Amino acid sequence: MKNSSDESLMQSRREFTSGVLLEAVIPGDPLDLLLDWYKAAVDRNVPDANAMSLSTIDLDGYPVSRIVLLRDAAKDGLSFFTNYQSRKGLEIAANPKAGAQFFWQPLERQVRVRGRIVKVPEAESDAYFASRPRESQIGAWASRQSEVIASRDVLEQAVETYKETFKSMDAVPRPPHWGGYRLVPDIYEFWQGRPSRLHDRLRATLKNGAWCWERLSP
Repeated sequence: MKNSSDESLMQSRREFTSGVLLEAVIPGDPLDLLLDWYKAAVDRNVPDANAMSLSTIDLDGYPVSRIVLLRDAAKDGLSFFTNYQSRKGLEIAANPKAGAQFFWQPLERQVRVRGRIVKVPEAESDAYFASRPRESQIGAWASRQSEVIASRDVLEQAVETYKETFKSMDAVPRPPHWGGYRLVPDIYEFWQGRPSRLHDRLRATLKNGAWCWERLSP
């Protein structure tokens, strides 16, 4: 017998009525539409509008997703920063292909992106690391991201150790194991919620250096 929470999940539904997505208004480059939608989310005060779900493939062949923050969106790709020795870093090293997804619920919009992953130049990683708060810089040294630790105390002690290490330095250097990646898209898919689940879905695929748009059935 299903319990009440199961029933509430089955009955949870609403109509999507916030907008439309038509071919007549799309730009030639899907990056421009992504940036337009991101700006609209910021203007609506959507929390963490630059958050994206990044999906990689683990060493056993399973997809793994986590939220990362988009830090740059340009012609050469979508950039984010992390620990290269983290679980996602090791997965990217083994299989440099990934997907990302943005979801802006108040606008009833989502964007999916597929592509290959490359490291950003070291100078770019240095510049972004230098812009971070000092506490976050210390944290990048202290955290052995994704590794098992005995307790919270272990992490906090590592933070104190690195605070002492760098206390006489005006600038904390970037750890060699920390830096940026760039997702270089070959497919974008834009989704706009519509009534009766007849959503708008437009996909842009990179073919021979040009973006080709097509509509998908919802």
